[in-house]
Amino acid sequence: MSLINNKKALQLYETMLLIRKFESAALDLYSKNIMKGSIHVYIGQEAIAAGVCSNLDKDSDDCITTTHRGHGHLLAMDADPSKMMAELLGRETGLCKGRGGSMHITDVKNGVYGANGIVGAGIPIAAGLAFSAMYRKENSVTATFFGDGAANEGVLYETLNLAGIYSLPIFFICENNKYAQTTPSKNTTSGKNIISRASSFGIESLKLDGNDVENVFMECNRIIELIRKEKRPFFIEADTYRFKGHWQGDPEIYRSKDEVNRWIEKKCPIKLYKKKLIEKYKISENILNNTHKKVDSIIKDAVSFAISSSEPDQSSLFDDIYFSD
Repeated sequence: MSLINNKKALQLYETMLLIRKFESAALDLYSKNIMKGSIHVYIGQEAIAAGVCSNLDKDSDDCITTTHRGHGHLLAMDADPSKMMAELLGRETGLCKGRGGSMHITDVKNGVYGANGIVGAGIPIAAGLAFSAMYRKENSVTATFFGDGAANEGVLYETLNLAGIYSLPIFFICENNKYAQTTPSKNTTSGKNIISRASSFGIESLKLDGNDVENVFMECNRIIELIRKEKRPFFIEADTYRFKGHWQGDPEIYRSKDEVNRWIEKKCPIKLYKKKLIEKYKISENILNNTHKKVDSIIKDAVSFAISSSEPDQSSLFDDIYFSD
């Protein structure tokens, strides 16, 4: 029996669509100066979050750590879009009461142990979560997302070493979007590919097309069950591309418009999967249009909720800093 039927296929499409439209709405709020600070959007990379996270099991306490570009991962883990948008706007109703913002947004209830503004910082946190699961003899899998830039951080190698020594149930997911901020990964990464680094620590690895959501889903289903059953780490490098700049206002002088447009036209994960839904799964345009309308309504409600929510009162400035029972 295939793991992907019409219902699952449409679910994957809807998750990618939700991420894309959420990020587009966030950019709009930012451009209007309603959102403060800075955001790093996930547009173009949606297939990875959708394909990986739809295989994680909340009943088994599976969890993730993510990056400064983490909104997509949270949405794929079923975080509330309204509370997420409120968090991005620094509102009291946000997932972290407005304290985390875009780069430190967290949703432990849904298994998300934090986005992180420090490159690679989520990787050792994931190892700690995986070690805890191993120590408690739990059956959970921890997934950690990071970019090609983080693949050159020393903390990854320390964590790979520990994961190999202790056989931690951890899933390393490198989202290679070809640029570490403004520098092409080919100029900063030695060797043929990033996955070859994992083999140095005796960790099995795989390179895959990160813009093919069905491929990501199928491969990650197999890998996650392998990690769960055999209690050992696994490493993937998913090739993808971010359609927007590293940050908002990025002049993008390090890559050509032709390059960006080629990826948008030929490798957009949503566009590619819509075509497959129609041709392979015979899903009608009417159903797809209704899916768009459903997601549009969710995003509209999220924006309205966030804008109408109050900012934290100054009297709460020192709340939640220290733990007390």
